Amino acid sequence: MTAVFDRKNIYELSPAELVQPDRVAGRMYTDPTIFEEEMTKIFEKAWVFVAHVSEVAAPGQFKSTHVGRQPVIVVRDRKGEVRTLLNRCRHRGASVCEQRQGTANGFTCPYHAWSYALDGRLRGIPYPDGYEGVMTKEGMGLRQVRTESYGGMVFATLDDEAEPLEEFLGDVRQWIDLFMKQGAGYPLKVLGTHRFKFHGNWKIQLENTTDGYHFPIVHRSWMASVDAETAEMMSFMTDPACKTSDLGNGHSVAEMVPEHTDLDIDDGTEPLQSRFDGLVAELKAQGLDDASVRRMVRAMHGTGFNLNMFPNVSMSIAFLRVLRPISVDETWIEHVALGLDGPPEIVGPVNRERLRVHEHFQGPFGFGTPDDAEGWDRVQRGAIGGPDLPIMVNRGISREKTDGKWVTSHVTDETGMRSAYAKWKELMSQ
Repeated sequence: MTAVFDRKNIYELSPAELVQPDRVAGRMYTDPTIFEEEMTKIFEKAWVFVAHVSEVAAPGQFKSTHVGRQPVIVVRDRKGEVRTLLNRCRHRGASVCEQRQGTANGFTCPYHAWSYALDGRLRGIPYPDGYEGVMTKEGMGLRQVRTESYGGMVFATLDDEAEPLEEFLGDVRQWIDLFMKQGAGYPLKVLGTHRFKFHGNWKIQLENTTDGYHFPIVHRSWMASVDAETAEMMSFMTDPACKTSDLGNGHSVAEMVPEHTDLDIDDGTEPLQSRFDGLVAELKAQGLDDASVRRMVRAMHGTGFNLNMFPNVSMSIAFLRVLRPISVDETWIEHVALGLDGPPEIVGPVNRERLRVHEHFQGPFGFGTPDDAEGWDRVQRGAIGGPDLPIMVNRGISREKTDGKWVTSHVTDETGMRSAYAKWKELMSQ
């Protein structure tokens, strides 16, 4: 293959022609026309993550978010069903909810006070006499967006003919099940969210989650800031047991700490990190047995893998990372901290320590987020140059093998990126 795309024709190529097995065109990061197509063909067609079930745990609890560019409200109705509603009054189009999250009895448009039930039904119109013989309330509720969930993860799609969610997830489901085991017998819940914007294309972040190659380079400051036990746990650059697998449909998983992939498997030989001695003492003081304490403390750093779910959410060791494209060179990122949902006297100390671990890497004062964001910004700035020069995603392509039914290579290889771009090409070709 040639090392470059044809400079003369780079802007004439269709989106599908911009993806080759080992490289993609930088134009995919910078072309506003391609971005508009992505919003229509990917984010309005695929299953998009919208909430964790703990964010809408009780009737009336809601979260406002987006499916692509379209504003939506995720809410649990009075019958306990989780719904996704288009955040647009059926009268004159105003949004009916501006809060990011909360609890409500329904939603009322501030413009003309049309009011809607939690299930989206139109329940009230002020001064209804003007509508006699013109319109009835039936069929004028908030538009319903197709919603399905798996393992506590709630997804929505604007495509009523999309395949069922479980088919779209495929083998991802077993990894979601493994990720949820860090609850140590308790359900997981959202503890808080750190939200920020970076000046780059959404696909730059999509690539990052299963990019083990960057970790010891970009995150040198984090590696230097942690104890030796944590640093040793994350030393995966040359370990052949650490691998990245293509799970199909653009999804991939990077196993960085294989011994923590399934937290139910514990031979008892791994010592608990001394940094958690105080937590161990607190839990034992609550009457927990050694096995329960060990299970919670081994899961303090989360699971041993990053799971990337195309197109907008990843399970990254212990937290969720959610992306939302804003424009061709702007992307919102949410880092969602997760903890245990159980008796406060037991899970309280655990969640406190989980938040400290999360804050050490995430957020504006963390050792990880600022370094990642700087790298993403730089890719966007650099990608503008040399439009014929490709973005290379060929690392490890010659050592890929089929492990069971998954294409697999080393954790530092770019198998996950190739998987995502294959799905991107499929959807953009439709």
